[in-house]
Amino acid sequence: MSESDGSAVGWAQFLSSIPDGALLIDATGHIHLANETFADYSGYSTAELEGLSVECLVPERVSAAHALTRERFADGVQRRPSGRHSHLSLVTKDGAERDADIALSQLDLDGEPMTLAIVRDLDDLHRTSLHGDSELRYRLAFDISVAPIVFTDDRDRILAANDAFCDLLGRTRDELLGQDSTSFTYPLDLGLTEASLERVRRHEVDAEHYVKRYVHRDGRVLVVEVARRAAYDASGHLLFNVISERDVTEERSLTAQLAHQALHDPLTGLANRALLEDRLARARAKVTRQGGFGAILMVDLDDFKDVNDSHGHLVGDQVLIAVARRLEEVARTADTLCRFGGDEFVYLVEGVHQAEQVRRIAERLLGSLEKPFAVMGLSVEQHASIGVAIWDIESPDDLAVLEQADLALYEAKRLGRNRYTVFSPSLDQSHSGRGHDLQALRDALSDGSLSMHFQPIVSAQTTTAVGFEALMRWQHHERGWIAPSEFLGLAEPTDLIGELGAFALREATRAAASWSPALDGPYVTVNLSARQLFDPELTGHVRAALAASGLAHHRLVVEIPERVALEDAARTSLVVTELRDLGVGCALDGFGDGLASLAQLLHLDLRFVKIDRSLVRPPTDANLHDALVDVIVTLGHRTGIDVVAQGVETPEDLDRLRQAGCDLSQGFLFSQAVPLSEVNPLMGTPLGLANAKVNPSSMSAIQASTTSAS
Repeated sequence: MSESDGSAVGWAQFLSSIPDGALLIDATGHIHLANETFADYSGYSTAELEGLSVECLVPERVSAAHALTRERFADGVQRRPSGRHSHLSLVTKDGAERDADIALSQLDLDGEPMTLAIVRDLDDLHRTSLHGDSELRYRLAFDISVAPIVFTDDRDRILAANDAFCDLLGRTRDELLGQDSTSFTYPLDLGLTEASLERVRRHEVDAEHYVKRYVHRDGRVLVVEVARRAAYDASGHLLFNVISERDVTEERSLTAQLAHQALHDPLTGLANRALLEDRLARARAKVTRQGGFGAILMVDLDDFKDVNDSHGHLVGDQVLIAVARRLEEVARTADTLCRFGGDEFVYLVEGVHQAEQVRRIAERLLGSLEKPFAVMGLSVEQHASIGVAIWDIESPDDLAVLEQADLALYEAKRLGRNRYTVFSPSLDQSHSGRGHDLQALRDALSDGSLSMHFQPIVSAQTTTAVGFEALMRWQHHERGWIAPSEFLGLAEPTDLIGELGAFALREATRAAASWSPALDGPYVTVNLSARQLFDPELTGHVRAALAASGLAHHRLVVEIPERVALEDAARTSLVVTELRDLGVGCALDGFGDGLASLAQLLHLDLRFVKIDRSLVRPPTDANLHDALVDVIVTLGHRTGIDVVAQGVETPEDLDRLRQAGCDLSQGFLFSQAVPLSEVNPLMGTPLGLANAKVNPSSMSAIQASTTSAS
């Protein structure tokens, strides 16, 4: 049997599956195929109908008009939407006229245009209205469905396609009919449809779901979910495939983007701490199976604090981005480069067999920073110190490896910076100088070298101060001002962090009480560390500080870092409830940095949410970050929570936040953190660009490299 004969048999089977009368009519108006239902209806046999002009089936009085209408329809001049019905009288073989309902559709049969006519006896329709309504509903559903739907034969050739499918591909129905999907399938996905068809031919499956890519007429690559089902006749022969499709291109893109954000630093685009921890666990498991070595290189910039103090965080951010790109240029593809936080990066080395290989990598990383960075019209020198921890199957756990790298980094800093140091067992706290610094920090609690500075939190609309964030500063007798990011990290693993937290509470509440004894005076916010937050005595410490200072309880707000709240949401909620019962407000700090669920806001009885500066000053894709800010502000307002935007440095930042309806703002645009003696001049008047100027020679110009406080 020839290919054309096989195709004719397929179409005959297709027509036989239609419950109403069905005709395939060629361009000259002659019947190409007819099903048994129409033959019974007309009184002719199917053999008699094949080759018969359709004008023989209409009354002579309308045959000429019918011929003209048919020709105009076939030529596309009077192309009606598929499925649109018209009424017509048909003449049976014995000469009787019967009232019929006709629906016409254009098809392609092996390159030859055909008209598919669905014919229904209206008398029979009235007798079997339920059955007729079902077919009509199917026809209408196919045509108006927003879901792309297509019918194909056993060779994937398109028999019918609705408008949604044509729109999906940017192609017309005439271009698609008779074609298979090869012409619009992404080249690497060509085998997917063929494999599906082969499973259908072997009767392994009747229905399948899979994802493939199409190429739109304009060149865009689309990702599409495909649902395919085969239809068979009573003898088990395939009649056609019904395929429903869904464009998931944007959905997949957004999912990938959100997944990337959850595992990457928003400023530099590098891996974040969560991704590093996962990669480190995998690397150590690989060493356990295969042997060899791995290494952690902790990279900390030596000069970054000066950049922030002299030029502000806007320039500082650009320097961090430039440093990340330099480090990437010399990184091996098998390794992982991560921004660990602030100006600290971590480089995970995998698949090495000698310690010398790790040393060469450390030298390359240092060498990449030798040339100055050109940032915003400035030439910025930036060097780094590196702590190296090499590990094998016998090494301690992941946390211990990171601590070893941190100790080695501290030693590199102590030895003069711009160098690397490899951890050795003898490099403990006493040798690294960490113990000495911890003692110096303890002494600072009593010798007056620790103090609290205050950065205003202003109304986004009026830019007048409504509160102040308390930030700790340490003026070392030899090293000068030291940023909180350095000494708080030193104290965090020890009980000293609790003493520093108590100092911050005492000094902040005492200072706020001196601003105004009135109940409606400006509030003060104090940052809590993880150890403080979960200290069973926290509420007692807060109550004691308030009693000693005389500050009204509602003028104190404690800030909880988002990452801490995420680590133990249940315990955090209990602490927040205790503090609110005391009359003290709570704020979630850095919201958006750790991608906490927005639903977290509904479970914590918060007074404020502080949006992380990465959303306020996004390095890329400002539209997406604006949308996230809008969502946070809207949810905050609906739950009665005021929203504070951190890191506001330019009038443009402020304008965007005002448009989003943000309540409060904080940043260099209004003022840096100042000592207590300089707080009063910041009250009662609008703050703006004049207050953001940095005078490096002034004590008040000393600014932390991060916004974390005590």
